[in-house]
Amino acid sequence: KVKIACLPHTLPSQANPQYTPDHVAGPGADTDPTQITFPGCSCLQTPCLPGTCSCLRNKENYDANLRLRAIGSETERAEPVFECNILCQCSDQCKNRVVQRGLQFHLQVFKTEKKGWGLRTLEFIPKGRFVCEYAGEVLGFAEVQRRIQLQTIHDSNYIIAVREHVYNGQVIETFVDPAHIGNIGRFLNHSCEPNLLMIPVRIDSMVPKLALFAAKDILPEEELSYDYSGRFLNLMDSKNKERLGNGKPRKPCYCGAKSCAAFLPYDSSLYCPSEKPNVS
Repeated sequence: KVKIACLPHTLPSQANPQYTPDHVAGPGADTDPTQITFPGCSCLQTPCLPGTCSCLRNKENYDANLRLRAIGSETERAEPVFECNILCQCSDQCKNRVVQRGLQFHLQVFKTEKKGWGLRTLEFIPKGRFVCEYAGEVLGFAEVQRRIQLQTIHDSNYIIAVREHVYNGQVIETFVDPAHIGNIGRFLNHSCEPNLLMIPVRIDSMVPKLALFAAKDILPEEELSYDYSGRFLNLMDSKNKERLGNGKPRKPCYCGAKSCAAFLPYDSSLYCPSEKPNVS
């Protein structure tokens, strides 16, 4: 179920990629995101609850109103979520099935004053509710660097790097680019005080869906935004704040927040071929 409106009548060609509601495998991807790799739970007669459902480890992901339980500033780090999947014996109405149900709110693509295209909601969204995914091509690291090196200062960069720090010190990396194949998540702008929070959600595959949840109550007509830096890694301690690692000027931030960092966040490891991501 897709609930999208567009203003004006059509979007410009460079902002109109091939639409996909889900990730697709791109160049260099280690895993096909459409491949089913998780076993299903056996909750046929009983509801899915922690301790009995194999998809729920320690606690329930969502409350009775389908709101993410771990949301907001009280959580120091975003925790990954595992939903019941296509092989699970529970019903489609299981409350551990939220992101997979797709869009539930009317959203609208619109032209902003300074930030190009943006995305806003046409109805009230309660804190903790799932809003949309950030879906596109899943890429390998070499392909990410190749695409970024080809960009000019005038090109929009849609590539996002998600690094999940696992208990044993390992880091799971996921690179997604919706520039050519993607969904409405590509129209989300950055804000230093965002109203959305990105959470990795796994359903059928180890490749996470990059799900965006309301970090607070969102009013109708309000623009939707998230922190491109992941809320924690806005690199403002660089000696040359106005330049990227490859010498290109950084793009200014027009979010208008009181805590605005002046420039859009960036991941230096994606711009410098010799630099490895900091995984400490």
